[in-house]
Amino acid sequence: MKPAPSMVISMRLSAHSGKRLKRMANRHGWTASDASARLVEEGLRRSEFAFIDFRDSPAGRQAYLQASTLAVWEVMLLFESYQRNASAVARHLQWPETKVHAAINYAQAFPEEIDEAMAENATTNFNTLKRLLPQATEFVPTKAAKRNAQASSR
Repeated sequence: MKPAPSMVISMRLSAHSGKRLKRMANRHGWTASDASARLVEEGLRRSEFAFIDFRDSPAGRQAYLQASTLAVWEVMLLFESYQRNASAVARHLQWPETKVHAAINYAQAFPEEIDEAMAENATTNFNTLKRLLPQATEFVPTKAAKRNAQASSR
Protein backbone atom coordinates (compact mmCIF):
# COMPACT_ATOMS: atom_id res chain seq x y z
CA MET A 1 0.00 0.00 0.00
CA LYS A 2 1.31 3.42 -0.95
CA PRO A 3 1.80 5.73 2.07
CA ALA A 4 -0.45 8.77 2.19
CA PRO A 5 1.20 12.11 1.47
CA SER A 6 2.32 13.82 4.64
CA MET A 7 3.43 17.22 5.84
CA VAL A 8 5.70 18.34 8.64
CA ILE A 9 4.15 20.45 11.38
CA SER A 10 6.22 21.24 14.44
CA MET A 11 4.67 21.68 17.84
CA ARG A 12 5.82 22.66 21.27
CA LEU A 13 4.82 20.49 24.22
CA SER A 14 5.51 20.93 27.88
CA ALA A 15 8.37 18.77 29.12
CA HIS A 16 5.87 16.71 31.12
CA SER A 17 3.67 16.06 28.07
CA GLY A 18 6.73 15.25 25.96
CA LYS A 19 7.84 12.61 28.47
CA ARG A 20 4.35 11.11 28.56
CA LEU A 21 4.27 11.03 24.75
CA LYS A 22 7.63 9.23 24.65
CA ARG A 23 6.43 6.69 27.25
CA MET A 24 3.33 6.00 25.17
CA ALA A 25 5.41 5.68 22.01
CA ASN A 26 7.80 3.25 23.70
CA ARG A 27 4.94 1.17 25.05
CA HIS A 28 3.59 0.72 21.50
CA GLY A 29 6.93 0.46 19.72
CA TRP A 30 6.36 3.76 17.87
CA THR A 31 8.49 6.85 17.49
CA ALA A 32 7.39 9.97 19.34
CA SER A 33 6.54 11.46 15.94
CA ASP A 34 4.35 8.45 15.05
CA ALA A 35 2.62 8.60 18.42
CA SER A 36 1.87 12.31 18.11
CA ALA A 37 0.56 11.84 14.54
CA ARG A 38 -1.71 8.99 15.69
CA LEU A 39 -3.02 11.00 18.63
CA VAL A 40 -3.75 14.00 16.41
CA GLU A 41 -5.54 11.76 13.87
CA GLU A 42 -7.59 10.12 16.64
CA GLY A 43 -8.46 13.54 18.09
CA LEU A 44 -9.60 14.76 14.68
CA ARG A 45 -11.75 11.65 14.21
CA ARG A 46 -13.27 12.10 17.68
CA SER A 47 -14.21 15.66 16.79
CA GLU A 48 -15.69 14.63 13.43
CA PHE A 49 -17.67 11.55 14.52
CA ALA A 50 -20.14 11.43 17.40
CA PHE A 51 -19.73 8.74 20.07
CA ILE A 52 -16.31 7.57 18.78
CA ASP A 53 -13.36 6.95 21.05
CA PHE A 54 -10.07 5.06 20.65
CA ARG A 55 -8.66 2.40 22.95
CA ASP A 56 -5.85 -0.08 23.14
CA SER A 57 -6.98 -3.66 22.66
CA PRO A 58 -5.20 -6.98 22.18
CA ALA A 59 -5.53 -6.31 18.43
CA GLY A 60 -4.05 -2.78 18.69
CA ARG A 61 -5.67 0.67 18.85
CA GLN A 62 -9.23 0.57 17.66
CA ALA A 63 -12.24 2.83 17.31
CA TYR A 64 -14.87 2.07 19.98
CA LEU A 65 -18.30 3.45 20.77
CA GLN A 66 -18.15 5.66 23.83
CA ALA A 67 -19.57 4.23 27.06
CA SER A 68 -19.53 0.71 25.63
CA THR A 69 -17.23 -2.28 25.34
CA LEU A 70 -17.83 -2.60 21.59
CA ALA A 71 -15.44 -1.64 18.83
CA VAL A 72 -16.99 -0.11 15.72
CA TRP A 73 -16.27 -3.26 13.71
CA GLU A 74 -18.21 -5.34 16.27
CA VAL A 75 -21.25 -3.08 15.88
CA MET A 76 -20.89 -3.49 12.12
CA LEU A 77 -20.90 -7.30 12.51
CA LEU A 78 -24.22 -6.95 14.31
CA PHE A 79 -25.45 -4.55 11.65
CA GLU A 80 -24.68 -7.12 8.95
CA SER A 81 -26.22 -9.97 10.96
CA TYR A 82 -29.43 -7.91 11.32
CA GLN A 83 -29.59 -7.39 7.53
CA ARG A 84 -28.30 -3.81 7.85
CA ASN A 85 -31.23 -2.80 10.08
CA ALA A 86 -29.95 -0.11 12.45
CA SER A 87 -33.19 -0.10 14.49
CA ALA A 88 -32.86 -3.83 15.17
CA VAL A 89 -29.24 -3.41 16.26
CA ALA A 90 -30.22 -0.54 18.55
CA ARG A 91 -32.94 -2.67 20.15
CA HIS A 92 -30.51 -5.60 20.53
CA LEU A 93 -27.90 -3.39 22.23
CA GLN A 94 -30.49 -1.31 24.09
CA TRP A 95 -28.89 1.80 22.63
CA PRO A 96 -30.36 4.88 21.02
CA GLU A 97 -30.40 4.41 17.26
CA THR A 98 -28.16 7.47 16.85
CA LYS A 99 -25.32 5.57 18.51
CA VAL A 100 -25.62 2.74 15.98
CA HIS A 101 -25.64 5.32 13.20
CA ALA A 102 -22.44 6.79 14.66
CA ALA A 103 -20.74 3.41 14.13
CA ILE A 104 -22.15 3.17 10.60
CA ASN A 105 -20.94 6.68 9.75
CA TYR A 106 -17.45 5.93 11.03
CA ALA A 107 -17.33 2.60 9.16
CA GLN A 108 -18.39 4.31 5.92
CA ALA A 109 -15.63 6.91 6.33
CA PHE A 110 -12.92 4.32 7.10
CA PRO A 111 -14.01 1.13 5.32
CA GLU A 112 -10.52 -0.38 4.99
CA GLU A 113 -9.95 -0.15 8.76
CA ILE A 114 -13.29 -1.79 9.56
CA ASP A 115 -13.06 -4.41 6.78
CA GLU A 116 -9.58 -5.40 7.97
CA ALA A 117 -10.77 -5.83 11.58
CA MET A 118 -13.79 -7.87 10.45
CA ALA A 119 -11.59 -10.06 8.22
CA GLU A 120 -9.18 -10.66 11.10
CA ASN A 121 -12.10 -11.60 13.33
CA ALA A 122 -13.36 -14.08 10.72
CA THR A 123 -10.03 -15.92 10.81
CA THR A 124 -9.80 -16.05 14.61
CA ASN A 125 -10.56 -19.37 16.28
CA PHE A 126 -10.58 -20.30 19.96
CA ASN A 127 -6.88 -21.29 20.03
CA THR A 128 -5.89 -17.90 18.58
CA LEU A 129 -8.10 -16.17 21.12
CA LYS A 130 -6.61 -18.24 23.95
CA ARG A 131 -3.12 -16.98 23.01
CA LEU A 132 -4.33 -13.37 23.26
CA LEU A 133 -6.49 -13.92 26.34
CA PRO A 134 -5.11 -16.81 28.41
CA GLN A 135 -8.03 -16.57 30.84
CA ALA A 136 -10.55 -17.37 28.06
CA THR A 137 -12.67 -20.47 28.47
CA GLU A 138 -14.67 -22.10 25.74
CA PHE A 139 -18.42 -21.83 26.17
CA VAL A 140 -20.39 -24.99 25.49
CA PRO A 141 -24.18 -24.64 25.71
CA THR A 142 -25.67 -26.90 28.40
CA LYS A 143 -27.86 -28.92 26.02
CA ALA A 144 -24.95 -29.56 23.68
CA ALA A 145 -22.73 -30.57 26.61
CA LYS A 146 -25.36 -33.05 27.83
CA ARG A 147 -25.78 -34.49 24.30
CA ASN A 148 -22.02 -34.86 23.95
CA ALA A 149 -21.77 -36.55 27.36
CA GLN A 150 -24.61 -38.93 26.48
CA ALA A 151 -23.08 -39.73 23.09
CA SER A 152 -19.66 -40.45 24.57
CA SER A 153 -21.12 -42.73 27.27
CA ARG A 154 -22.76 -44.98 24.69
